[in-house]
Amino acid sequence: MKKPRITKPRLSWMKNRKGIWEPYHRVTWTEGGKRRQKHVKLDWQGDPAELDRLYWLAQTGGHDRQQKPAKYTWRKLIETWRTDPRVQSRLAPSTKASYRKTMDQILEKNEAKDVRKTTRQGLRKKHDELSATPRQADKYLTTVSLLWNFGKNKLDWPLGDNPASGIDKFGAQREFLPWPEWMIEALPSAPWHVQTAAELILGTGQRPSAAIGMRGDQFHGEWMTVLDEKQDEHIEVYAPEDLRTYLSKQPVKGTHILAKNLTQGLTYDTIASAFQKWRGDLGEDARQYSLHGLRKLAIVRLAEAGCSDAEIQAVTNQSPQTVAHYRKKASRRKLSRNAQERRRT
Repeated sequence: MKKPRITKPRLSWMKNRKGIWEPYHRVTWTEGGKRRQKHVKLDWQGDPAELDRLYWLAQTGGHDRQQKPAKYTWRKLIETWRTDPRVQSRLAPSTKASYRKTMDQILEKNEAKDVRKTTRQGLRKKHDELSATPRQADKYLTTVSLLWNFGKNKLDWPLGDNPASGIDKFGAQREFLPWPEWMIEALPSAPWHVQTAAELILGTGQRPSAAIGMRGDQFHGEWMTVLDEKQDEHIEVYAPEDLRTYLSKQPVKGTHILAKNLTQGLTYDTIASAFQKWRGDLGEDARQYSLHGLRKLAIVRLAEAGCSDAEIQAVTNQSPQTVAHYRKKASRRKLSRNAQERRRT
């Protein structure tokens, strides 16, 4: 193959191992009194027009191979989060799977991009683009926020203010209704793993995924260690006696209370599927209630017991707004009785 006759300043032609001539853009400079040079290959595919485009990109410093690789990329941030044992050991398998799906979505177009270049405007635009699926859109926003805080606070990356803060979420598209007493009374008819999951959610006040993923060693005497998924930390909470009594009567099948085998726990999806089947057997009136409703029932029961908002938050770790909302559903009769009886103390 003959050497192409195309000539331009700083354009060099070199033969590859197969004897084919390939174009390179040459940059020279002096460093420490010595002449230095660097060649950037122009992948022209034999097309003069493409060669001209790539050449001028290189001339202006805009060729991909002239760019300094970003140090703080989304790929590096996500891979570090996924492999950090201090993070992963505290997450249930279902939680990891949930985050993995959203993080893969972030990586689709951003893996090589510099995290520091993420703007609130750009993130708001992406959030709006996902508005057809509000829950997915909010999860995307939450995941970006989680990763940003991890990079800034745990890895000491030079990140500024979290761009996800200040962006309004679409919010829950339906309210999680607290379970009625007749469904609680029907729990003994549920499969063992559904009944146990319900007891854990109601007794701990945790999100269903966190409660379902609990291990036996998270219970120690009168106390239990629960996961605050939003803050990504474990906290000590007093374990109610009825939950401790229930768990003491259950067989130990592995490290997890809801054990799949000796080392793994059942997934949220497995429990949710069995719950939905059992719920269907209860009739049409049960269709509006979900596992999340048990966490809301925990607020209602604590409110009916006369607990303050601060006390309810100490147990369930839910926001003041959520506590205030579900407090309104507490039985007025029980609350009025508690209030009147306090007159005698």
